[in-house]
This record gives sequence, C-alpha cells and structure tokens, in this order.
Amino acid sequence: MVDLHEVINFCDQRVYLAGIPDFDGSQNGLQLENNGEISKIGASVDAGLVPFRLAIEKKIDLLICHHGLFWTPPIPMTGSNYEKIKLCMDHNLAVYGSHLPLDCHAEIGNNAILASKLGLEPCGTFLPFQGVDVGLLTTSSYDRNELGERLNDLFPDGYHAMEYGMGKPEKIAILTGSGQSAVDQILASGADTLITGELKQHHFNLAQELELNLYACGHYATERFGVDALAREVAQKFDLSYEFVETRCPL
Repeated sequence: MVDLHEVINFCDQRVYLAGIPDFDGSQNGLQLENNGEISKIGASVDAGLVPFRLAIEKKIDLLICHHGLFWTPPIPMTGSNYEKIKLCMDHNLAVYGSHLPLDCHAEIGNNAILASKLGLEPCGTFLPFQGVDVGLLTTSSYDRNELGERLNDLFPDGYHAMEYGMGKPEKIAILTGSGQSAVDQILASGADTLITGELKQHHFNLAQELELNLYACGHYATERFGVDALAREVAQKFDLSYEFVETRCPL
C-alpha cells in the first residue's frame, strides 16, 4: 500500500498545479479522499458515474480524471451527483482532477502528446488564459494528405476535416478538447491549421471565410493522453498497478 497524500503531492508537483490557472470551480487536485491508502491507480477522461463503477470493478483506489467532479460551485449533492459521491465513498475510491494543467503541460499534456504522436515539432504556444498559453504551435514538413493519414491512424473512429487553408501547412496549432476559442486566433499566431477535439457548425463558415484547415478529432479522443501519461508515471514511481478506464465516448 502507498500513502494517498504522497501520490497526490507527486501529481500536484508534476502538473504544476499551483501555477496553472483554470476555470472557476474546477477544483483541480484531490477532489475526494479515500481511507488514505493506494494499491492500484486508474485514469479516465471523465469523473462520471459509469467510469467510477468501472474503476471499482477494476479494484482501483485512486482515479485520475481530466474532467473532474466540480466546475461551477456550489453543486447540490442530489440525484446522480449524490450517487457518484456515495459510490466512491462506499468503495474507498479517491478522485483526482487535472484539467488545463494536463492540457498545456510541455511533456505529459494532451497537446504535447498529440503533437508527438503526429510527428509534429513544438515551436511555441498561443491562446493565453489568465496569463498562461493553453494552445501549442508546431511545425510540419508534410502536406494535408499525409496529415490526414496520420490523423486517421491515430483516430480510427474518424475525424471531421474542413480544408480551406494551405495544402502544405508549415505551422499547425493544437488545442485538445474544445477548440471554439482558438479558431479565430490561429492566424495571428502564424498558423492557418488547427487540430482540436470539437467545434461548432459556424466554424465551417469561418474555415471558408478565413481560409483555414480545421480538424475536429473528438473531445474525448484528444484528451485521453494526459491522464494516461500522468497515471503511468505514478504507477512507475510508486510501484503500483495501473489501468485505463475506457468509456468509448464518441464525442
């Protein structure tokens, strides 16, 4: 058994929790304690009732989530909110959340890992949020056809492409999860191509009007990487068993 707070302290420092701002109410960090002992760690994109049930079936004691339990305080502990908390407490499951800190981390962040898997080289950042850039800029040496092949290999369930920019983009912006705030900002950063998770219908018009390449690969699919990387590091450091909790979200 490993002490819960030793693991949490490692996680907090690894993701620079204290130095990365996030949305009000996100409450990054330890969100729900257990009895203080960890024998198996898990990771999931979402802190939801189904991921919790699956984690408990897998005998996980600490679940690291990208989308945590809390977003806009206060949250009444009724309905499914009550069920989630009661389920965790009844089965000694601790929950840790790390949202923007695990998007923009230079090594184990969703943006960085996605870039690495696509063979793109980081060259800068963009899209400041409360003084910290949350988007990643990369350089590319291949054309849209090869980019599409690489995206298809990485996201076999499919992605949506709106290709109205350069046929061979030299710079590609990456913002995992929701890309709504980035679409009208990438030109100012020197890019005309954005790889993200999800977009809105009006971004199709913006892609045409601003001559952009936009690739929406799925919110869930683009945000699996960070929690998996962090949990694997924890498992290795503390000699714990580890398992990813898959929910197959199609969005």
